[in-house]
Amino acid sequence: MSPVDTSSDTVPVPAGDAALSDADAAALRRAVRTLENPGLAARLSAAAGAPLDMIGRALPEAVTGAVSRATEGAMHTALRVALATLPEAQKTLVPAGIDLVDTVAAPSSTARRLGRMLPSSDFAHKAMAAVSGAVGGAFGLATLAVELPLSTTLMLRSIAGIAREEGEDLADPENALACVQVFALGGRGSETPLTESGYFAVRAALAKTMAEAARYAGNRALLDEAAPALIRFSAQIAARFGVVVSQKVAAQAVPILGAVGGAAVNAAFMDHFQAMARAHFTVRRLERTYGAALVRTAYEAEKSATAAA
Repeated sequence: MSPVDTSSDTVPVPAGDAALSDADAAALRRAVRTLENPGLAARLSAAAGAPLDMIGRALPEAVTGAVSRATEGAMHTALRVALATLPEAQKTLVPAGIDLVDTVAAPSSTARRLGRMLPSSDFAHKAMAAVSGAVGGAFGLATLAVELPLSTTLMLRSIAGIAREEGEDLADPENALACVQVFALGGRGSETPLTESGYFAVRAALAKTMAEAARYAGNRALLDEAAPALIRFSAQIAARFGVVVSQKVAAQAVPILGAVGGAAVNAAFMDHFQAMARAHFTVRRLERTYGAALVRTAYEAEKSATAAA
């Protein structure tokens, strides 16, 4: 269940030729409160039974390096899974250095195998993430390189399910990559190249590389030289996602946390990104209905009202 606000207070929607319906205005309000106040550290703190300052502490340099490598690997995995779901007609040549699909000739069978192997409900995704977190909590940092790509793949599948519920056509490369984009929305802080932390600021910072990656993914005629478009997109997402992963690793590093605590941390991690996905694809759905300009204006009005409250 997404921890979004469900209060009934309203914020005026800009007047004009179109206006958000009451239901859509309420949906936007919930999305704003989720996207602008993700609160992951508090969730991880509660799951680990440790104070916020412990969760936010600086990790040792060796651990930071391991987190960075694991995050990059997880983003490569996420891209591979996302692009493997695209129709065969849109497949490109597999670029060197980024193993996107097991075989270009049969992407649909790859997607079907993935669908059979992985769960399909939010609860099932959270349960599977808890299992992988239990392993991480029991064995520590040594399992990160395996556990993080697994939990990221589970989260991506859950994100894709939410995207479909909000009307996204995942046969479109841009929409498939929007699922991966969710991993960049949950971080905060100036230690990443995306120094602006607001929702639309992050989307704007990713817009160019995402468009380039989508063009590459959607055009078989492009050669391997276009692979850097995917690598740049992956790197931008990984830089942002790494901030959140560091918080997760810090929570799992709490002494005597163990398997049970590790499971709770991963469940909180999954819950966080499910909430971010629901909010992100709600905004995108409203943009398709009302236009980006009106939704952006209404979003900023709600954001200001929430900050002033």
